[in-house]
Amino acid sequence: MTAAVAWAKLDDYRDVAPRGAVDFLLRIGERLRGRRLVHVSASRYGRVMVELLNRLVPILNDLGIDTSWEILIGSADFEGIMRTVSRGLMGTEQVVTDAMLARLRAVSSENAARLRLDGDLVMVHDTAPLLLVESRSPSARWVWRYHHDLSSPQPQLWNTLRPFAQRYDAVVFSLPRFAAPLTVPRFIVHASVDPLSERNREMPRAEQATHLDRLRVPRDKPFLLQVGRFDRAHDPLGVINAYRHVKKHHDVRLVLAGPPPGPGGDVLAEVQEAASHDPDVCVVSLPPDPQSEVNALERAAVIVLHKPLTTGFGIDVAAAMWKGKPVIGSVAGGIPVQIVSGVTGYTVETVEGAAFRTRQLLSNPELIGRMGAAGREHIRRNFLITRHLGDYLALLALLTR
Repeated sequence: MTAAVAWAKLDDYRDVAPRGAVDFLLRIGERLRGRRLVHVSASRYGRVMVELLNRLVPILNDLGIDTSWEILIGSADFEGIMRTVSRGLMGTEQVVTDAMLARLRAVSSENAARLRLDGDLVMVHDTAPLLLVESRSPSARWVWRYHHDLSSPQPQLWNTLRPFAQRYDAVVFSLPRFAAPLTVPRFIVHASVDPLSERNREMPRAEQATHLDRLRVPRDKPFLLQVGRFDRAHDPLGVINAYRHVKKHHDVRLVLAGPPPGPGGDVLAEVQEAASHDPDVCVVSLPPDPQSEVNALERAAVIVLHKPLTTGFGIDVAAAMWKGKPVIGSVAGGIPVQIVSGVTGYTVETVEGAAFRTRQLLSNPELIGRMGAAGREHIRRNFLITRHLGDYLALLALLTR
């Protein structure tokens, strides 16, 4: 079995990054050697942003940039407050009291006294550490890196937190449409995929087959795939309806894969009910940390669908395209930025549109191969971790010059 690179060095990306990209990054790193970069987040586990930092921090240190990653520590009540505040900033109406905001400031103050925040550039990720900026030193530059959609926050909450965002030297968003109006400079840094991670590494067919057998996904016919939570936002029922249109013309299977739902997972029950009437609808409950399993599913699928009604950047699209699969996606979040419609896949707005484009591809296998190859090259040039590293180096150079 081929193992993923646990702590990749920049040279390890020469075979997958665009030609000259690694040498270009090495030259930039040489000019920035000795500068100190500090990342601050709420956790080291669980999210795409965290996975990326796990890879970027060692590479930055390998380049000679003194890079550390600090973690905010808070009690259970603080974590609950942060979940509420985070949902409010993403536009869901929440009850946020003065006492909750006071607790937020107190925990930030406690952590500021404990954390090492003496970098040339301090990059604060998402909501939890936002208020640390009150304790910034005059000599350091501070950036708030917000990974979600801040275009329609809960007004009263944003009025309270906006002055803290204004105290940063810059704010970084994933998409222009996610950005909130601010007087400080705003930058756009798209999310990226790591081609050497367990989710995206090359995987032999025999290993793919082992994972598919373990997940009980039959291999007797081509299958369509959607990976995502079993909730309304990811529209698994809409994907099933699109598949039913396709099934009238093509003998394919649909695989819906996602983590086990939490309390109130009524959509999963509806999905399972729909699947019970069709043996070619395969519902897969993924294990914890299913990087290898998702890798195998994406590589074995003939077409990948990603049709959420709402989403953030939606980097699952780029992960599937990296594996040479055409993707049919919705127009939510950052999906239209990743898919070049008609070249690397299609963006659609309806169930009928998804079904039509799927049938079009299945009727033209040569088009599947051509779009898959174009998609992989598109991701290589625009959405790999090497491009992300270059964006962060550019920020470091610009803000600390």
